[in-house]
Order: sequence, then C-alpha cells, then structure tokens
Amino acid sequence: MSLDPWLLERLVCPVTRTPLRYDEVAQELVSEAAGLAYPIRDGVPVMLVEEAREL
Repeated sequence: MSLDPWLLERLVCPVTRTPLRYDEVAQELVSEAAGLAYPIRDGVPVMLVEEAREL
C-alpha cells in the first residue's frame, strides 16, 4: 500500500514541524529531526507522539 503523495507533502512531524520521509517497507513516516517513526495503520498515518517508535 502506498501513501497519497498529496497527503505526504502536507504532513509534518508534530514535534519538530519538519517534513517526513515515507518508509514504504515499514509503513511508517520517519522524522529524522525528532528521531521518531510514526506508524501507518490501514492506510492512515497515526501522528501521535505516544504511538511513535524511537529510531
């Protein structure tokens, strides 16, 4: 499953407000600046810091 490019352009890390990198294999949005990876569940990005895993 891939993420809509329009959506990816608009999403930012809720901690640092920096752009995210889409990791299609892991189904995560990665914030290099915050050192966090936000999961994508059933095609929906979960942009909660509590749900993110540390890199």
